Amino acid sequence: MNKRLISIKEIVQRYSITSYTINHYTNLGLLKVVSKKKNRRLYDEEEVGNRLGKIQELVAGGYPLLLISKKLNGEA
Repeated sequence: MNKRLISIKEIVQRYSITSYTINHYTNLGLLKVVSKKKNRRLYDEEEVGNRLGKIQELVAGGYPLLLISKKLNGEA
């Protein structure tokens, strides 16, 4: 089964978050880059949807982003 890859531009449009937020989440390990083509980073569409939902839920619960990153990556 092929993964559908999604660009930052598509994530911005679909989930109404800024590219700055996507870059910040990527740097913290909240979102994982699956592939790079030239200067474009691509993400797994399904994983982005799942992770953004979990991030939103945990932020609403008062968790800091670094702890959320550890939880999503199995470190906490």
